[in-house]
Amino acid sequence: MLRFFAILLVFSAHPAGAQSALSGAEFDDYTRGKTLFYGYSGEVYGVERYLPNRRVIWSFLDGNCKEGVWYQREDQICFVYEDRSDPQCWVFTRLGGGLVAQFEGDPQATQLYEAEDLGEEMICLGPEVGV
Repeated sequence: MLRFFAILLVFSAHPAGAQSALSGAEFDDYTRGKTLFYGYSGEVYGVERYLPNRRVIWSFLDGNCKEGVWYQREDQICFVYEDRSDPQCWVFTRLGGGLVAQFEGDPQATQLYEAEDLGEEMICLGPEVGV
C-alpha cells in the first residue's frame, strides 16, 4: 500500500493537461483485459475491469459493481453505467507507467491516477437479497 501512495504523490505533481489525450483506440489497447485500480487525493478511489467490446465493470471497492460501456467523444472517453444514463467523461493521458484521468478535461475537476498492481482482487458481491 505504501508503494501505491508514493506513486500517487508522483502523479499529483504532474498536471494531466500537459500530456496528449489518448484516442479511443489507444485507450482500448492499453486497458482491454486489465483490471485497474485508481486513486484520488492519496486514497484508493475505485477499480475498473475492462472487457472486450468496450464493456466495463466499476466498483468503489465496496463490493457493489456496476456494468457499463465506454465510447470516445472528441478527446474524452465517456462511460455509461447501468445505474445512470448520463455519461461520465474523462480525458485519459499516460504518465510514467500508468494512466491519469481528468474529469471532463477540466483542470479544476477530479483527477484520478492509476495505481500499480495492489495485489488485490476486484470483488463483486451478488445482488442484495432481502426481507
